[in-house]
Amino acid sequence: MGMDALPRVLVLHGPNLNMLGQREPQIYGYTTLAGINAMLVALGQELGVEVETFQSNHEGELVSKIQAARGQAAALLINGGAYTHTSVAILDALLAADLPVIEVHLSNLYKREEFRHHSYIARAAIGQICGFGADSYLLGLRAAVNIIHRKQ
Repeated sequence: MGMDALPRVLVLHGPNLNMLGQREPQIYGYTTLAGINAMLVALGQELGVEVETFQSNHEGELVSKIQAARGQAAALLINGGAYTHTSVAILDALLAADLPVIEVHLSNLYKREEFRHHSYIARAAIGQICGFGADSYLLGLRAAVNIIHRKQ
């Protein structure tokens, strides 16, 4: 990063999040992933950070993206989708990345099926924001920016 480069926040979207707006809108809402990404980029500009977004349905691609963020991003925002509840590989990558991690979810995990109540990601995260739909991401970005500013 150059001297005048803005801090970068990497936003990762896990499996099936590319289907937002179409998949179970009563749970996940009608906002598309492109819509959420656009809101994040706009809020990032307002808050003085560069936002990079990435979605994958593949665990290994998410792990590789997390590894590549080490030393490049100032913070990481992640909605692991179903991998939240299953992926030790993503947890290990997050722990190794040595970055502040904010976990976000559109729905309130604790109002859903029992298997969704456990998050592997939570162990690597500073905090978790869930249940506010697309706003969960925006609240998460604000939290990440606050953490970045505290570290400077």
